[in-house]
Amino acid sequence: MVRLEETSLPGVGMRYDFDGRFGKRVGVIVHRDGRREMFVSLREDPDACAQSITLDEGEAEVVADLLGGSTVSRRVGQTMQDIEGLAMDWLPLERGSPFAGRALGDSQMRTRTGTSVVAVMRAGQAVPAPGPEFVLEAGDTVVVVGTADGVRRAARLLSSGAEH
Repeated sequence: MVRLEETSLPGVGMRYDFDGRFGKRVGVIVHRDGRREMFVSLREDPDACAQSITLDEGEAEVVADLLGGSTVSRRVGQTMQDIEGLAMDWLPLERGSPFAGRALGDSQMRTRTGTSVVAVMRAGQAVPAPGPEFVLEAGDTVVVVGTADGVRRAARLLSSGAEH
């Protein structure tokens, strides 16, 4: 079993790395703006990067798919489940959403689903704690927190306008 280490990088994001089988340290820095920076270093000096490549969100998704899914995503999901009763998800706002082009308050998200919108990601930038006047756009990612059922209802609400 590979031991994945997680390190918070204040103001930057998170660093995930592990010792590879052939003497290399492999890792990814997940920047707060969505960029992923993959790096390889020597096991003896993990801060001395031998090679790195920066990927945007789309490129990172393709690489993750090619590598067979995301251990980090599974770990984050498990961590959220460890906080009893709390669920969090990043919900894409598709072009056909009834809330694209409308104020967040029009969704009545908290009242209808019991979830809170803690941020909206737009063009790689986070908009933390958006107010009810914040206008959602197709392509946004809405970050919600609540119960697992509430998060499922929020996903349905954003996609179809109905929470059930």
